[in-house]
Amino acid sequence: MKNNFLIQTIKYGIVGIMNTLLTMITIWVMMRIVFRPEEGEKISSLVLSVSNTVGYIVGLINSFIWNRLWTFKSKNKWKPEFIRFTIAFLICFVIQLVLVNILYKYVIISGFHLSFFRFEYTVSTAEICQLAGIIIYTAMNFILNKYFTFKNTKSVL
Repeated sequence: MKNNFLIQTIKYGIVGIMNTLLTMITIWVMMRIVFRPEEGEKISSLVLSVSNTVGYIVGLINSFIWNRLWTFKSKNKWKPEFIRFTIAFLICFVIQLVLVNILYKYVIISGFHLSFFRFEYTVSTAEICQLAGIIIYTAMNFILNKYFTFKNTKSVL
């Protein structure tokens, strides 16, 4: 039983890393390319929230497929699981979205500049807040998926 939990945790972590990258790239594309703020312009709460929502919807679909098929190896009917997965997602998403907006509005976290050879990039305060939200979301979401969404599945290597 402990071995099964450890295996699922590791697999969930691998999916989570892939999903975090996909979610962050989607959020970044939304904030930087779709909404195209002017240089030095503060990102609005609306842009922050819309970008976050689109990123998490993309992540929701990706995460459901990988966790259902690989992490938890579910053989249950996919529609009820997707409904439970979406409920777990919504709970975690709302909590992290509120957290991201609170961090962005009230906590003073300044962005920083990265320079690596010719690569130059400034990590914005909004991006730091989004990453903090992803970390909180991932931890809560694993617990809900393990014990609520895919509770009747047994993972085997």
